[in-house]
Amino acid sequence: MNDCRNGSSKHEFQIAAFSISSSGNLELCFAISIVYLTTILGNLTIIFLVCLVPKLHTPMYFFLSNLAIIDVTSTSTSVLKLLFITVTQDHRISFHGCMTQLFFFLLCGQGEVFILTSMAYDRYVAICKPLQYYAIMRKNVYVVMAASSWLLGAFNSLLHTLLTSVLQFCYSNVLNNFYCDLNSLLDLSSSDTRSRKIFIFFEICSLIFAQFILTVISYIFIFSAILKIRSSAGRMKAFSSCTSHLITVILFYAPSILLYMKTDSEDSKDQDMLLSMLYMVVVPMLNPLVYSLRNKEVWGAIVILANKKRF
Repeated sequence: MNDCRNGSSKHEFQIAAFSISSSGNLELCFAISIVYLTTILGNLTIIFLVCLVPKLHTPMYFFLSNLAIIDVTSTSTSVLKLLFITVTQDHRISFHGCMTQLFFFLLCGQGEVFILTSMAYDRYVAICKPLQYYAIMRKNVYVVMAASSWLLGAFNSLLHTLLTSVLQFCYSNVLNNFYCDLNSLLDLSSSDTRSRKIFIFFEICSLIFAQFILTVISYIFIFSAILKIRSSAGRMKAFSSCTSHLITVILFYAPSILLYMKTDSEDSKDQDMLLSMLYMVVVPMLNPLVYSLRNKEVWGAIVILANKKRF
C-alpha cells in the first residue's frame, strides 16, 4: 500500500467502528460478547452433532454443518477484532491483517450463497422427487457440491483480495465500518476504482443474483408440489421440512440486498454498519436456533449423545 506523496508505505488502516461513550463501549462489548459466544456455541453444537450422530449423516445436515463452519469463521473474522477495538480503543489494523479479514469475509459470504443454493436443491429433490432422493443425492454428489462451493468462493475472494491489495490509499486510511469490507476499501482508495465497481456489480448480477433466482425457482417447484398433496397433514409435514432453510435464506439475503443495493448517501455510515452488524453478527447467531428449535431430529441427536455420556 504505497503513499503517493513520498513513496513510503502505510502499514495500517484505522477502523472507525462505533463512536459511542465509554459506558456505551462497555455495554456494546458485553452485548457483542454474549452474541458471539451464543453464535460459536450454537454452530459448534450443530457441527459436533452432525459429525457424531449417524442419524444426521444426510445431505441436508451435511450442508448445514458447512453453513455452521461458515458462520463460525465469518463471525470470528469480524467480531473478535471489533471486541479488541471496543476494549482497548486501539482502532488500528495492519494492511496484511485487513487483507486477511477481507479474504475470509468474501470467502464466507460467497460460500454461504453456494451452500444455501445447494440446500435449496436438496429440498427440491426431497419434496419433488422423494422416490429418487437417495439415487440423486448420493454421497459423492453432495460432497462435490459442498467442495465446489468452498473452492469457487476461495478463488473469487482471492481474486478480489489480490486486486484490492494493489490499490493506492493516498489521502486517508480510515475505514468507515467495523471491519475491512470491499466497498469501504474501494471508497477509501485514491485509485480509479470505477472499473472494479462495474465488475463487482456485474458479478453480483451474474453470480449472486443467479444463485438467488435458482433458490427462488426451487421453492416455486417445492410449493407447487406441496399444494398437490391432498392431505393437510402431508402438506404440513412437507412444508415443515423446508421452513428452516427458507427462514435462513430470508435472513441471509434480506440484509445483504439492503446493504449492497441501496443508494449511497452522506448519512449512510451508521446505517451501513448496522446492516453489516445484522448480516455478520446477528444472522449467524440465529441460524443454529432456526434449525434446532423446531427440529426434532436435532433434539433427538442431543438426547442420543447425552445418553451415551451417561453410560
